Amino acid sequence: MFDTHCHLTDRRLFSQIDTVMQRAEANGVRKIVSVATDLPDSRASIGLCQDRSNVRCSVGVHPTSVEQSGDNDVESLRALLSESAVVAIGETGLDYFHKSPRDRQRAFFVQQLELAQETQRPVIIHCRDAVDDTLAIMKDFHLARAVFHCFTGTATEAVRVIAAGYWLGYTGVVTFKKSDELRKAVLATPNDRLLVETDAPYLSPEPFRNQKVNEPSLVVYTARIVGQLKGLSYDEIDELVTRNGERFYGWED
Repeated sequence: MFDTHCHLTDRRLFSQIDTVMQRAEANGVRKIVSVATDLPDSRASIGLCQDRSNVRCSVGVHPTSVEQSGDNDVESLRALLSESAVVAIGETGLDYFHKSPRDRQRAFFVQQLELAQETQRPVIIHCRDAVDDTLAIMKDFHLARAVFHCFTGTATEAVRVIAAGYWLGYTGVVTFKKSDELRKAVLATPNDRLLVETDAPYLSPEPFRNQKVNEPSLVVYTARIVGQLKGLSYDEIDELVTRNGERFYGWED
């Protein structure tokens, strides 16, 4: 099993990182990508991967981090791409739910898309209440691969993302009782564009929804529900999403 998106540098996980990793291994989670949210976090994520052969990371500036980020931070990410642990750029994108200035969000988003296009790296997209603008900006770029992580939109929006050539990542939200529309989106997602993730420490799946801290070991519950929707056994969905994650990130070893 592959947790394709979490935040191991978050203090809630990092403070117990050895235990978190042990629980992931016990649940069969063999590969994990820890996703950065700003330049200092990108550096910390690279450090976390040292001596952990089952963890890789991204480097990027999250749309809600742009106010605290320097104008040259995206260019500073370029040097970090030479680190062997780095498998993607992001997460980047647009978040219209929070009050981060939209013009600055767009500027940082475009800069990171330019870097991803130039280096042909996969890019992790954060899109909240901004599907139209996100897709409009992305259409001007030729990206190696891009995933709309933590997708919580409608089936119609899922089809639009897929039609544009991108991937969808599903979290524990798909296990929630009232997520019928999101489960329709899963059904509309081709098997070869499908990823699962925790987005830990956020969004614990059922039956752990009331657990305050999500972690990579719990990705198996999301995968199980996705597999049931797709008519696949657990072993089949495990193989599918692991292979997809490896292909998306270019992490085949």
